[in-house]
Amino acid sequence: MTTPETRRSLREQPVSSGAPAVASASETRTPARGVGRAVGDMLLWIAAVGGVICIVLVVLALTAQITLIMFRTGSMSPTIPAGSVAVVQRIPASEIAIGDVVTVDRAGELPVTHRVTSTEPGRNAEERVITMRGDANASDDPFPYAVTSVRIVLFSIPGIAMLIAGMGNPVVLGALTVGATVLVVWAFWPRSGRRSRPEPTGGAG
Repeated sequence: MTTPETRRSLREQPVSSGAPAVASASETRTPARGVGRAVGDMLLWIAAVGGVICIVLVVLALTAQITLIMFRTGSMSPTIPAGSVAVVQRIPASEIAIGDVVTVDRAGELPVTHRVTSTEPGRNAEERVITMRGDANASDDPFPYAVTSVRIVLFSIPGIAMLIAGMGNPVVLGALTVGATVLVVWAFWPRSGRRSRPEPTGGAG
């Protein structure tokens, strides 16, 4: 005669060898840990993208003479408002055309970036004498510029001049360096693996 199985007897029965083992609390990843990992990965990707952009800018500056300039005034508004950053490339004066927006470097003064209104031959084959005017100005600049090369504006992005300028602050650079170092150390810090599950014991059937 068999004894009927009760709830208590079922609870007291050993786990059979074929039953899946229940993961311990240490083996389950908490939601907070998952979110922290996702945030860390996202910050690492942002840092990586920023590093790639910096490398690309350095390569372009060395190979194609492409650099950035910031607009602190609104003399080129509304085409290029104050606070914009423009990507410029150095070209020989012989390639300047009327209507180009170019940056002229001036000895002992800040560069000026305006639109070319006229161009004439200079003292030699490489030199041009150009007049310029800001889009927001009613008249040409007070005097022409004799140049052998200029930086032509390829395109501009409004509203990011303060961000770019802030990146050059030593305090900001230091904080970014420390933050990037912490992220790299955190990413490669060895983590304890999951505990191996004990092999279930059970008698042979």
